[in-house]
Amino acid sequence: MAQSSILGRIGQLVRANINAILDDAEDPEQMLDQLVRDYTDNIAEAEEAVAQTVGNLRLVEDDAREAREATGEWGNKAAAASRRADELRTQANASEADRFDQLARIALRRQISYEEQARTLETQTAQQTELADKLKDGLNKLRAKREELVQKRDELVSRAKMAQAQHQVQQTMKSVSIMDPTSEINRFEERIRRQEAQVRGMEEVAASSIEEQFESLDSEEDEVEVETRLAQLKQGG
Repeated sequence: MAQSSILGRIGQLVRANINAILDDAEDPEQMLDQLVRDYTDNIAEAEEAVAQTVGNLRLVEDDAREAREATGEWGNKAAAASRRADELRTQANASEADRFDQLARIALRRQISYEEQARTLETQTAQQTELADKLKDGLNKLRAKREELVQKRDELVSRAKMAQAQHQVQQTMKSVSIMDPTSEINRFEERIRRQEAQVRGMEEVAASSIEEQFESLDSEEDEVEVETRLAQLKQGG
C-alpha cells in the first residue's frame, strides 16, 4: 500500500463538499448511503495504512537504537584496543602494540559506519513519524466526516418519513372532508329550504287567487249599482 496515495485520497475525501454532492444527486438518500460506504471503506484502508506506517516507524526506531548502541560499543572497543596498544609500547612490544592499534582503527571504522547508519535512521524516523501523524490526523477527520454523513442520512430519512406521515394525514383529512356528515346535513337543509320556499310560493299564488275573486265581487256590486241608478233616472225622467 502506498501511504502517499492513501494520504492524497484522504485529503480529497476530507475536502469533499457533501452539500454540493447532495444538491446534484437525484436521490440524496441513496447518495448518502453510497458515501457512507465509501468513507467506511476508506477509513478501513486508512487504518491499515496507519498501522503499517506505525509498524515501520517502530522498526526504524529499533534499528536506530541498535545503531546508537553499536556506535557506543565500537567506540568502547576502539578505546580499549588503543589503551592496550599504549600498554604494549611501554613494555617495548611494538609489534603487538601495532596490532592493537590496527584493531582500534577497525573499531573506529565500525563506529563511524554505525554513526552514519544511526543518522540515516533518525532521519527516517522523523519522516515516518510525520507521515504517521498525518495519516492519524486524516483518519480522525475521515471518521468525523463519516459521522457527519451518518447524521445527515439519519436526518434525511427522518424528514422523509415525517413528510410521508404528513402526506398521509392530509390524505386522511381530505377523505374525512369528503365523507363529512355535515355536508349531508347541509344538502338536506338546502332541500328543506327549497320546499319551504315552494310552500310560500303556493301560499302567495293562493292568496293572489282570493284577492282576484274579491275584486271580481266588488266589480259585480258596482255594476248592480250602475243598473239601479239607471233605472231611477228613467223613472224620474
